[in-house]
Amino acid sequence: MTHDDRSIERHHCVERQLAQRDITDERVLDAMRTVPRHRFVSSDLAAFAYDDRPLPIGHDATISQPYIVALMTQSLGVESGDKVLEIGTGSGYQAAVLAEMGIEVYTIEIIEALATAADARLQLLGYDVATRNADGYFGWEEHAPFDAIVVTAAPDHLPQLLVDQLAPGGSVVIPIGPIGAVQTLWRFEVGRDGEVTGENLGAVRFVPFTRSED
Repeated sequence: MTHDDRSIERHHCVERQLAQRDITDERVLDAMRTVPRHRFVSSDLAAFAYDDRPLPIGHDATISQPYIVALMTQSLGVESGDKVLEIGTGSGYQAAVLAEMGIEVYTIEIIEALATAADARLQLLGYDVATRNADGYFGWEEHAPFDAIVVTAAPDHLPQLLVDQLAPGGSVVIPIGPIGAVQTLWRFEVGRDGEVTGENLGAVRFVPFTRSED
């Protein structure tokens, strides 16, 4: 098994860590069987790429554990051809999973080094993803409205500017809570009448949502 062909490990990861839990969307499972997670971490951590745990990617950021990526992706409720905004590109792995599902992906990363590396990595692997180095709190208004938004760092509230960039019926999946403590993963949906409703998806731990003035 070469460094670039670890499909057996990916399949084991999906079957043992995702499909046996509450990940039932076959599109999500298929995408995660395909996207090479080991290409999104440093070579010294590649051996652990298919363990169900987060891994550091530098700059106090992490690549989320496979289960959380699958849960957040499934919870978005998106279809092929939908347009999704990701806040917090990190390594680019979440964006790649969405792109593998046929989603039109726009992703924002505030840390320039991570944004640059992720853009190069996604291009190298053949994923057509629009990337931007910016403060994700403001979203990406010129490409709105989005069918869904996924946020991969934890603010202490739901940013209204992101809600405003959702299409009617759109959803946002986001961890919310205090820095350095357990947070809550939420799925919010904007109804056709503009009313926002929320669903608690459980306890999580994410890196803090970084702002440009931090």
